[in-house]
Amino acid sequence: MEYIVIIIGAIFVNNIVLSQFLGICPFLGVSQKVSTAVGMSAAVVFVMTLATIVTYLLQTLALIPLKIEFMQTVIFILVIAALVQMVELIMKKVSPPLYQALGVFLPLITTNCAIMGVALLVFKKNYSLMESVVFSVATAIGFGLALVVFAGIREKLELYDMPEAMKGAPIALVTAGLLALAFMGFSGMV
Repeated sequence: MEYIVIIIGAIFVNNIVLSQFLGICPFLGVSQKVSTAVGMSAAVVFVMTLATIVTYLLQTLALIPLKIEFMQTVIFILVIAALVQMVELIMKKVSPPLYQALGVFLPLITTNCAIMGVALLVFKKNYSLMESVVFSVATAIGFGLALVVFAGIREKLELYDMPEAMKGAPIALVTAGLLALAFMGFSGMV
């Protein structure tokens, strides 16, 4: 039951993008097409899950026993950067069109504060390794859900005639705000 609470909480109630406002750069930057949003979501699931496992193990097996917890941020950034480089190389070989579509936003996963935020939240919430993995996967799925829904809405908005001043970023920000309000409706669930 505890894992179900973690999953529902991470996906809907405390959605990393729409409730905690982490990961906004890729959320706004990669959300113009559903296909690129799905690709970015998959990359974030992979990186976030692996980063959480590796940072959890490093924190509990190295940083705490050696009493060098002050190095946490630097170590976590290096781990995330290495994982993103690995994802970039794999994606370049496996799916060149998706690699081209994501463009500059793939390296931006390195600085995606949502990934770093999850790695830090795991310790703030005192999760075990298994709870950490469930939390990171659910958070990444919540990120992906928000990204894909937002991309779908933005694709539909391009079909409508609207005032020139509202095209592009203004309507995207208004839509993101309304989507965040919609997700706030889940706040009483957990």
